[in-house]
Amino acid sequence: MTTPFPFAAVVGQEDLRLALLLNAVSPAVGGVLVRGEKGTAKSTAVRALSVLLPTVDVVAGCRFSCDPAAPDPACPDGPHNPPGAFESRPARMVELPVGASEDRLVGALDIERALAEGVKAFEPGLLADAHRGILYVDEVNLLHDHLVDLLLDAAAMGASYVEREGVSVRHAAKFLLVGTMNPEEGELRPQLLDRFGLTVEVAASREPGQRVEVVRRRLAYDDDPAGFAARWADEEAVLRQRIVAARALLPSVRLGDGALRQIAATCAAFEVDGMRADIVMARTATALAAWAGRTEVLAEDVRQAALLALPHRRRRNPFDAPGLDEDKLDQTLEEFSGESGSEDDDPGPDGPGGGGGRPAPDDDPQGGDTGARPEAGKDGEPQAPGGGSGEQAPTRAAEPFRTKVLTVPGIGAGAAGRRSRARTEHGRTTGARRPRGALTKLHLAATVQAAAPHQRARGRSGPGLVVRRDDLRQAAREGREGNLVLFVVDASGSMAARQRMSAVKGAVLSLLLDAYQRRDKVGLVTFRGPAAEVALPPTSSVDAAAARLEALPTGGRTPLAAGLLKAHDVLRVERLRDPARRALVVVVTDGRATGGPEPVALAGRAARLFAADRVASVVVDCESGPVRLGLARELAGELGGTAVTLDELRADSIAGLVKDVQRRVA
Repeated sequence: MTTPFPFAAVVGQEDLRLALLLNAVSPAVGGVLVRGEKGTAKSTAVRALSVLLPTVDVVAGCRFSCDPAAPDPACPDGPHNPPGAFESRPARMVELPVGASEDRLVGALDIERALAEGVKAFEPGLLADAHRGILYVDEVNLLHDHLVDLLLDAAAMGASYVEREGVSVRHAAKFLLVGTMNPEEGELRPQLLDRFGLTVEVAASREPGQRVEVVRRRLAYDDDPAGFAARWADEEAVLRQRIVAARALLPSVRLGDGALRQIAATCAAFEVDGMRADIVMARTATALAAWAGRTEVLAEDVRQAALLALPHRRRRNPFDAPGLDEDKLDQTLEEFSGESGSEDDDPGPDGPGGGGGRPAPDDDPQGGDTGARPEAGKDGEPQAPGGGSGEQAPTRAAEPFRTKVLTVPGIGAGAAGRRSRARTEHGRTTGARRPRGALTKLHLAATVQAAAPHQRARGRSGPGLVVRRDDLRQAAREGREGNLVLFVVDASGSMAARQRMSAVKGAVLSLLLDAYQRRDKVGLVTFRGPAAEVALPPTSSVDAAAARLEALPTGGRTPLAAGLLKAHDVLRVERLRDPARRALVVVVTDGRATGGPEPVALAGRAARLFAADRVASVVVDCESGPVRLGLARELAGELGGTAVTLDELRADSIAGLVKDVQRRVA
């Protein structure tokens, strides 16, 4: 086994090091979520922490690492009373792979033995292995939702429950939860972010001297891992002793009323939801004081706790960047410090309740005045500033809204999500089948029905049911899957006319928010001027798509055929990468085609490619004005899809409700 990289040798990343050490001192803090770009030593730092944790005493032979001083009375390997022999071993670091199954995480019951023999034959999972140690989840944002829910429930309750057809097993599962993620690959839902105690953002240093030291230490470790670890052994021992001392001091640390008022005021000022933030801040500030060797929580501990515990709890949607306004934080702490806080102190507009940390309404991340609109030319195409290329500056998206649910027809078998119907491991039971491989979801009625006719032949004499492997039936379940939602957005001059692009961007932003909530992958193809381009290849990061959309300029002719052909090519490549994930193409256009030779005929031929492949499609008709040509609806017919207007796209649209009623009547 390779020698772990020494924790003391990790260069930089002070916030990450501190957050991990605080959880080592007080696991009640609730774990750490590490966000950062690739190649920033996130995994290295987490794996290195395991050797710093003190050794643990466990009951000999117990698969669930029961503490001999206080064994779990419900331990499946128990009872341990009296506990008998025990052994000491290092705290484990257990890694949860992204592709792990539910049974691998929580453990599995032998259903066949449970039915036939009435025996709770339980095989522990990773949660049992991680008890009293570290559970590390790399790329936690890529885990399926049901696994994340199980994981965080166990972390919050300190126990894991396995329930299968009336047979239940419970065991203790208290561990330090550490997750790492690259935000470019998609975000965690806000309610899941809240379940991590602390979060830190890491990035590669831009300081040449520090980068040189990182490379030097990594090369030295690769050349001689054991020798490199030996050189840092003394510093590792000092850190280990400091953790032990801080743990011993922790019960003596006093969290005074003044510090509690600062914590409560800070959470209220930053408008975080619920009370979990207050509790986590209190535990973090106490751990900080113990780590510093003090028995009193100071204002500096509260400030540091806020910087670690609040940024990820302020996100309201995936397009909000996590962060904390430190000026507002300092003003809040100053006001409630109990030392100043006089009536003459003016907290200013960024004080509590003043909305500090939010950009002013006139702030434009793209620069310039987005409210200015160029006048349209005679043909409806906007005039370029200065009469040059015909390209307009990006316009700001209108306020997003709740959209109607767009789904892919039929039943798929893709990755779990919340959009279209699919055969999944979780959902409502629709039937039964013979198991292929290990039995995971027993259909009890179908199993009994299959076994019942053979009881006399099997010599059953008692009340029990004689069940054999051939009798077992797997439950067939139907749930929801995530799809690939590919946006094909018309960014030509005709879309910029009459100030439509702001409304169009708002609609696409709304659909992106819906895709985030339904756990879809998204992609973005745009077309304008002479050609089309892939603005964003298919990804799970909807905030990246929103950023590309915000920066999208408009102008020029409308190469509709080029946009459709580019989208068709994207789908072809994506089918090779992920054949089980079905696609939904959303074309946002007014239906005009003015680019290239025979643009209308070529666009029709390109659209029929989607119909031939039976790709689900929706055309968002952006045409406006009293006179409408209906070109977008003709395009929807060629695609074999449906068309909706911007108004009909709204979930609460009266026009949409009327259209639904008319469709049902017809």
